[in-house]
Amino acid sequence: MEEHLRGTAALARQFGEAFGAAELAEYLALVHDVGKAACAWQAGLVDRAERTGGRVGVPHKEAGAFLAARYTGKQFAAVVQGHHGGLPAPQVLKTLLLSLRDGRHEDQLLIDEACARAGRLIPEIHPDRPVPVPAWLGPCPPHDRPRQELARDLLIRMLFSCLVDADFLDTAAHFAGLPVRLAPSVAMSGLTERFETRRRHLLAGHPSSEVNDVRQRVYEQVIANAAREPGIYVLHVPTGGGKTLASAGFALHHAAHHGLRRVVVAVPYISITEQNAKVYRDLLDPTDPEDAPVVLEHHSAINLDDDENIWARTAAENWDAPFVVTTTVQLFQSLFANKPAAMRKLHRLAGSVIVLDEVQALPDRLLVPILSALRGLVEYFGVTVVLASATQPDFWSLTQLDGVPRRQLAEEPATLFRDLRRVRYEWRMEADVTWEGIADEISRESGRRTLVVVNSTKDAAMMHRLLRDRTEGHVLHLSTRMTAGHRRETIERMRTLLDAGAEVRVVSTSLIEAGVDIDFPLVYRAWAPAESLQQAAGRCNRDGRLAIGTTVVFRVPGAGAPRDETFTRALDVTATEFGPGRAFPDDLDALDTYYKRRYALQGGGAKGMGTDIDALRALLDFPAVTEAFKMIDDTFTQPVIVIRPDDEPDAIEADIAALRSPYPAGPGPLRRLQPYVAALPRREAQAALAAGLAQPVIGDMLHWQGAYHPERGLDPAEPEDRGAYSM
Repeated sequence: MEEHLRGTAALARQFGEAFGAAELAEYLALVHDVGKAACAWQAGLVDRAERTGGRVGVPHKEAGAFLAARYTGKQFAAVVQGHHGGLPAPQVLKTLLLSLRDGRHEDQLLIDEACARAGRLIPEIHPDRPVPVPAWLGPCPPHDRPRQELARDLLIRMLFSCLVDADFLDTAAHFAGLPVRLAPSVAMSGLTERFETRRRHLLAGHPSSEVNDVRQRVYEQVIANAAREPGIYVLHVPTGGGKTLASAGFALHHAAHHGLRRVVVAVPYISITEQNAKVYRDLLDPTDPEDAPVVLEHHSAINLDDDENIWARTAAENWDAPFVVTTTVQLFQSLFANKPAAMRKLHRLAGSVIVLDEVQALPDRLLVPILSALRGLVEYFGVTVVLASATQPDFWSLTQLDGVPRRQLAEEPATLFRDLRRVRYEWRMEADVTWEGIADEISRESGRRTLVVVNSTKDAAMMHRLLRDRTEGHVLHLSTRMTAGHRRETIERMRTLLDAGAEVRVVSTSLIEAGVDIDFPLVYRAWAPAESLQQAAGRCNRDGRLAIGTTVVFRVPGAGAPRDETFTRALDVTATEFGPGRAFPDDLDALDTYYKRRYALQGGGAKGMGTDIDALRALLDFPAVTEAFKMIDDTFTQPVIVIRPDDEPDAIEADIAALRSPYPAGPGPLRRLQPYVAALPRREAQAALAAGLAQPVIGDMLHWQGAYHPERGLDPAEPEDRGAYSM
């Protein structure tokens, strides 16, 4: 026990140094398992756990929570009390600490005994002075108190992350009989030099063009800002303006200049995560396979927090890498979680550059806590944030960024949009527009290459069938009902067909819009919020090969849409600003007005944008925050592993078996299974489970046993459509 506590404390101290709380993190780790010094706990370890494989059956967290409350402050006792089950509610912690203070706890004798025995082994658990906490937690003016309360919430989350990551690493090393292994330190200056060298080599073969000249101009402007002070930066450039390389270049140069530790790039869709991670690996990973990789790609959609034993078996990712590519869902769900599996990685954000790509995809209903948390990370944890988008939301119209400088990375966005205007818009908004009519119109475009973007997987499947029945050329489909690997293959096939000049029509949900590097001469977009219309147009004439491309916006009465009030309200505001006789979606002034009106309709600072979540954060009600903060409605979709005919079933089955096993498997199986995961509406997933078409794996993940359509994936199509499954 002494070895574990000292080892965990040393790691936690190292982690806490990144945000000025080394001594506090060290102490909380030093006392987290003090309760295990009680004779009853030791006996349970020998008599039950080691002999029969059962649980020890004796509580151990309360002793450490008691010491944490005495020497660090009551609020930090939550870190110790929650290090297995999760950060507790304030009333639960208050009741516990009152009973401990008054000596009324039902296990008081065990707690007193554990503290006494552990104190003889580790005298430092009884320091002769209170453990210092960050100075900014001291008295402050009343007008600063709300922000201080939210920063306190972030501090407790960071300390919790330090403890659970250190606890897991030390425990895993003990059972492996090896020292703790952390990723080797990598100098950001060296990574920056490698990035620049490979970037120049990558671009050397690109022909000179107006678009490439603009991209180079954007890159030079962005890099010129890298030496500026840490803070919140805006990268507002048109689609096709080179955001992927420019944002990473800024992040690396900025991190090298200011001594920051890592870069975290978060994007809204897994498809972009995979695309961008490949680009960054080519630019940053070492050529020697014996050297540790630089880029970590992490986007698991599985919920592992319902059972602490699941977390221990799978060793959820802790982002111990210099360059992390993840999803915004993974990032923010972790930031506002209360369980170890999700929060283990959080301390890695301190002293980092966070690039939020396609930031327009952040949900309005959560903007208040997201923006206040980003501000807190910048002001108290040494973070720089980059907000990147072609459809840059007006976040500074919200009070959460009052007083925060808005630093532009690219000069004169309006000029860039004018220089990169490559699309004209047409409207099909009449009352008699139908899916069949749109399909007929697209099919008559003989020899053309067309992208159709719709708002739901149901509409995507239907339009795919309509076009497949009407055309003889290639008709491809993209949606989250396909596995990640299947989507990646389809995108690559799409690019191959486009490069060959083949006739190809592609039907996709909005997952293709944000950042997927694809270029069509003709795009059809179902009526959607303004930013989606512009993002779809960003896949049209992207590389400027035509004098002008065409984006057709159409509205079919009764078309499918996300089950999201934000979408509905944004659609209402879009109708007042854009359309026939109104502005086009790339009008920056109209977009600015659109966002202001949209946020006002959402309630501005009211509950509709998540103010209630920040109120819960101020109260340190961690479980309630977790319950309220949902980036996606996890009651709606469920991850499903699918083994397709061309996959390697033995390897996939082995990873599934490893996840089901009671023994530690590490993060490897989940990482390797990501290409085989699709998303299914939870209602359908549960029906499939009941019908024997799926089997549980781990957490909420299922293994699919039914049919899988070779083009549309998990498609509950008409009975006559061969290859589809029926429910």
